[in-house]
Amino acid sequence: MSSRVACRGRPRVEAVRDAAVVVTGAGGGIGAALARRFAAEGARVAVNDLDADKAKAVAEEIGAIAVPGDASAVVEEARDALGGTIDVYCANAGVAFEDALPEGPLDERSWQTSWDVNVMAHVRAAHALLPEWLERGSGRFVSTVSAAGLLTMIGAPSYSVTKHGALAFAEWLSLTYRHRGVQVHAICPQGVRTDMLAATGSAGDLVLQPTAIEPEAVADALLKGIAEDRFLILPHPEVADYYQARAAAPDRWLAGMNRVQRTWEENR
Repeated sequence: MSSRVACRGRPRVEAVRDAAVVVTGAGGGIGAALARRFAAEGARVAVNDLDADKAKAVAEEIGAIAVPGDASAVVEEARDALGGTIDVYCANAGVAFEDALPEGPLDERSWQTSWDVNVMAHVRAAHALLPEWLERGSGRFVSTVSAAGLLTMIGAPSYSVTKHGALAFAEWLSLTYRHRGVQVHAICPQGVRTDMLAATGSAGDLVLQPTAIEPEAVADALLKGIAEDRFLILPHPEVADYYQARAAAPDRWLAGMNRVQRTWEENR
């Protein structure tokens, strides 16, 4: 079934019809679901992924343009491919490492890669996009963060820390430029059934798998959030309660997470 057929029965989101959209990390998982949904909404989509074959396969499926390569440097090529403009940029590419034991050898490569992909790729994209957006007074930046950016994730310090950074950057973009027409959305799901979730190992099995959702549910949540012009997109609504509990009683929340950590240590 094509993406356009799959969208029948749902009201279209006018804000993205005919928009020029870039989705990074779109060769599979959440990124591919976002690309399919934007195409179904009538957007012109550039599919980016480090894996050129995956990018081309998704692009061919939905009638989009493949722009493979490093997500940190895709803006100019994608802008040219889309006819000279970008209306929506989805900073979706991400990496996660199970670097659970900081008392062991320090893997600086995982930290540097996490920083480059999960944070600096967003910063570099915004730097390339903002001049055009501010000049014309419109643009939309979508950051795929994670519930780990609002909360944390056991067993994955580099992922948790850099996702906090991605959320902080998205917040900064929104508060700095919203009055100049730049709209920002931060997607913060918990477990999503993707290759990344499968790679989280026993920590993901304990914390994320029980409530994991399909990537298409994340795309649905984003389009609903765009229609309602909401910054924070929570495909798992219960994350709002966890976030409020964390803010209201941080020691109680940390104690609860430590119990989860101990359960994980005892059973892995």
